[in-house]
Amino acid sequence: MSERHDDEREFDLGWADSAEHKEPSARARMLAARWKDNPPGPVPFRPDPEHVGSRRRSSWVSTAVVLGCVAAVIVLLGYINFRAPY
Repeated sequence: MSERHDDEREFDLGWADSAEHKEPSARARMLAARWKDNPPGPVPFRPDPEHVGSRRRSSWVSTAVVLGCVAAVIVLLGYINFRAPY
């Protein structure tokens, strides 16, 4: 009997969304308690332009290093294959 009753029940999202009181999540309650005595400082939405340029430069440098290593391995394998006696 209870199995049939469970199949008939369905969670109604419209009913849940229309609730008058919604309890905040545990993380929201934790942050609210922490910020009550010590509120966070303002955080800019976008980073400073100087930080963006350095990040782009470092990504190009790392890409060049990886491609250089791949090229060096290809040349080394070709040299070893060329020098190997048959």
